[in-house]
Amino acid sequence: MTSSTLPDFIAACRSRAEGRVPADCVDAIAPLMRELLGEAGSFLKPEHTREDPEGYARNLVYEAEDGQLSLFALVWRPGQWTPVHDHGTWGVVGVLEGALEERNYLRCDKNQDRREGCDQGIDLQRGGVILMTPGTVTSFVPNPDHIHMTGVSAEQPRAVSLHLYGRALHDFHVYDPEAGTRKLIQVSHNES
Repeated sequence: MTSSTLPDFIAACRSRAEGRVPADCVDAIAPLMRELLGEAGSFLKPEHTREDPEGYARNLVYEAEDGQLSLFALVWRPGQWTPVHDHGTWGVVGVLEGALEERNYLRCDKNQDRREGCDQGIDLQRGGVILMTPGTVTSFVPNPDHIHMTGVSAEQPRAVSLHLYGRALHDFHVYDPEAGTRKLIQVSHNES
């Protein structure tokens, strides 16, 4: 990448994602995210690292006009977590600051391979945990859902990470593991 870091990153991601299945997209884009982390100071503005005392903050960095890509800077203060959710797309995540924890869930019910009309009778079981520190890059693909929650334990300082999604991410499914349900919700973000 060059001094025009963000435009170069976006152009390279679009090129590498075009016509590929999700697993191939994240394979091709993960190295670009690692490079982007090292150059974040050249394009991130103060508004990209805004915090929210009420919950983790989603700060929009870039959204493609065609809705095919979006990049957010997410900021968690100590003790803040996402709900259990999926994304409905592939994604690549890189940690800039702090220690971020991802708790994964496995969907074990008979409807696990269907995306539509399966909002009840969901059996989620806890899966593995991923601990990420600055410089870590991770990815996910829908299988059909990648279900997890992400956050920062109360003992840790704030965390900041970059999240690239294969769509404009304005909604996602939120799961209630105890009730065995999910619902599609609109998710807000800070414009930049």
